[in-house]
Amino acid sequence: MLRHLYRTVNLFDTAKSALFLCFLAGCSGQSGGGAPARGLIYYETYDPRSLDPALSTDVPTGEMVTLLFDGLTQFDPDGRLLPGLSDRWTSDRKGQRYVFHLRPGVSFHDGRPLVAADVQRSFLRVLNPASHGGRVWPLLPIAGGGDFADGRARDVRGMEVLGDTAIAFTLTEPLAIFPKFLAMPVASVVPSSVPDDFGQRPVGTGAWRFVGWQHDDYLRFARNSGYWGGAPLSESLTVRIIPEALTRAAEFLSGRISVVEIPFGETVRWEQEHPDWLKRKAALRAVYVPLNNRRGPLRDPRVRQAINHAVNVPEILRTVWNGRGALAAGAIPPTLGGSDPSRRPYAYDTTEARRLLRSAGYPNGFSVQLWRSGTNVEMGRVAQAIQSQLAAVGIRVEIVSRDASSMREAVRKGDTDMAITDWWADYPDADNFLYPLFHSASFGPGGNYAFYSDRVTDSLIVLARRTVDQSAREALYARIDNRIFDAAPWLYLWFAVDLWAEHPSIAGWDVPAIFNGQRWTKVRVAARR
Repeated sequence: MLRHLYRTVNLFDTAKSALFLCFLAGCSGQSGGGAPARGLIYYETYDPRSLDPALSTDVPTGEMVTLLFDGLTQFDPDGRLLPGLSDRWTSDRKGQRYVFHLRPGVSFHDGRPLVAADVQRSFLRVLNPASHGGRVWPLLPIAGGGDFADGRARDVRGMEVLGDTAIAFTLTEPLAIFPKFLAMPVASVVPSSVPDDFGQRPVGTGAWRFVGWQHDDYLRFARNSGYWGGAPLSESLTVRIIPEALTRAAEFLSGRISVVEIPFGETVRWEQEHPDWLKRKAALRAVYVPLNNRRGPLRDPRVRQAINHAVNVPEILRTVWNGRGALAAGAIPPTLGGSDPSRRPYAYDTTEARRLLRSAGYPNGFSVQLWRSGTNVEMGRVAQAIQSQLAAVGIRVEIVSRDASSMREAVRKGDTDMAITDWWADYPDADNFLYPLFHSASFGPGGNYAFYSDRVTDSLIVLARRTVDQSAREALYARIDNRIFDAAPWLYLWFAVDLWAEHPSIAGWDVPAIFNGQRWTKVRVAARR
């Protein structure tokens, strides 16, 4: 992920920054709750790449873009799809042509009225091969989008402006979840003409207006009183850049940030000392070990099933991961439609594991490598626990520790036997845990790190993507997930549960299930609870 270069320190700017933050926090040196903050204060772990939606490639950038801009659709904190700049949309029976109608009376922060041509130009700007854009995949389903992005076409034939108030999209093939793609930050709408420094001085339609950005220190936003969705309850929102987890926790206890994610090592202490402040939410994040289906013994599904039976996942979740997860009985998080709550995880059963290994021709086990990122302490401990438990059934595991980028490259190339990793949802739909992770078109860089290949699975995934009826599509998701689970392309571990604390002076904040689902509009500084 890219970061801005650190600027030369200016003592006057530093003093202004300290004074500003002191004012927001009430300048209290107290701990254990401190004085209530006078404004909303959030944080990021590093500086956003830009505030330009076209350059949205990482979480901090995406979260900041979500404050300032709107898409045609949007997600709420629970991951539900809601209308955005479009108050309604229709599609044909196949789900291949969509018409989005703009809500009336929306203006950009500088007063310019929103019109449908702004949507078209925003999307062309993202896809433009001459620009250094972000992740363009949400717009590639539009007919001609890929050709335009690759420089093979001069326009995107699948976009049609229908006057000032509507825009139509024709897709290359039916895609029932296309409206969810348009809720991604990169699909946010910007004015038709933007200056060169737009990423540093953005103008959107969002709930918050840009005020200032002191790089690697803080960003400041002010309430958009004319916001179409209702003005935020607070007058201001500050986002501080605080890289260290323990520093963030200390700042929270001193009343200098409004919410904080609890560090793993501090879970028990916070549960004991501040239980009333804590908020939990099941995250759309799978923690798992892809088993390379093209390498050695791992080609045999009986071996992969044996690995799942040989690892005591509930014990590892409890002792290593502090219980912050829900056991996985498939790849679809339990909060998403298509997850089957009746399916049971692989049982911890070393007798069954040995039987499967014998039937596969490995009565004495075999040797494999398990790759891990050397910078992720928790994942490293999970890897050690897996190594110990697989040894009990004769599977000898060598742990290979590499930096995150080297590990990612090796996994994508298929050079690893096993690797402990996780998958965060880009959009809240089971498709995001099936198409990228298990379709054969997604091998390697696309997300299918297990190199799982099955023609029936491929066809069912494509069918689900084309199924407009929600209940029928979710039934297909469950069928696909069950088929994959039986083939055991992963060592299934758990879905993470986020644990945050909300300061006693704050009311109305909710942990977002998806990274761009929290706009802070309903959050306010309240009387001390």
